[in-house]
Amino acid sequence: MKRAAVLGLTLLAGACATGPRWANGEPPVLVKASVETIVTTDGQVDADDPAFWADPADTKRAVMFGTDKTDGLYVHNMDGTVKQFFPSGALNNVDLRAGFKVGGKDYVLVGASADEKLGLHTYLLDPVTLETKEWGFIATGDYEPYGFCVGNYNGQFQLIADAKSGEVRIWTVTADANGAPAVKLERTLKVGSQPEGCVVDDATGNLYLGEEDVGIWRWNLAPGSSDTPESIAKVDKKRITDDVEGLTIMRDKGAKYLIASSQGDDTYNVFRIEGAAHTYVGRFAIVDGDKIDGVTATDGLDAWSGPIGQFPAGVIAFHDDQDKPDPGQQNYKMVDWRDIRQALDLD
Repeated sequence: MKRAAVLGLTLLAGACATGPRWANGEPPVLVKASVETIVTTDGQVDADDPAFWADPADTKRAVMFGTDKTDGLYVHNMDGTVKQFFPSGALNNVDLRAGFKVGGKDYVLVGASADEKLGLHTYLLDPVTLETKEWGFIATGDYEPYGFCVGNYNGQFQLIADAKSGEVRIWTVTADANGAPAVKLERTLKVGSQPEGCVVDDATGNLYLGEEDVGIWRWNLAPGSSDTPESIAKVDKKRITDDVEGLTIMRDKGAKYLIASSQGDDTYNVFRIEGAAHTYVGRFAIVDGDKIDGVTATDGLDAWSGPIGQFPAGVIAFHDDQDKPDPGQQNYKMVDWRDIRQALDLD
């Protein structure tokens, strides 16, 4: 959920006066960021959600997408600098999947929710040139897409959006004969109050959704599966403090982890996915380092499993509500997965 700059400053002032916002919950382990995004062309980036991609044949060739809830979509190099910018207008969440064919050519499909325009923006990243281009806008009628994620289950690419009403819509997407986006609404799901973050586990077809003031839910995307969600974790003010925001999945050393942003106390919960079970293994917070400040009030986050850029074991990017020392500025911080893994003793 968007936090205005004034509110963010108030929260930080309160944190300085009373200690970290996680002080009343389960103590998190502490890690530091090693990279942050830098936008010199916009004095007030209203960041929200990131998404990584790396070339499997050369993982040094990599980019990170990041939404600006006022202006559009940034494409960042792995040192945090800007590679491209698309002035698409207000965008909320972004996600992507590789191996999407248009005109017989492989692209990385990138999608982002545009709640003000009532639709979804799509883009195509060329894995050969690392250049991204706009593909098309998909209008959603009177449906306001807020949270958003992309899946690829059983060879079908899905665009998944949720609305503040709690309604979740799942479309399949292909390229038509003219190379334009073609979507079909396949399924509608529902939770009781406002959701946002979601993520798909392509291997199992499980869709995870964060209902902001309630907790984390799971469905399966297989045809005929139940529309009744399974509860994975609840807001308890000890581990998860509302709002539940970004969700992502990290795969490492044969294990798979679901990671959730607990926006209300600046922490991140980690669950090991073990079949139908989701075992809580701890939580962490990102604090000030020598050159890069810590992270507060995270909306979106994204994990890349395995080598990418300068990170040999993976990386997670986090939206930071208040970048220091620039009042009102937001950005994204990257944390080496090895630091999180070590802090949580996951080796």
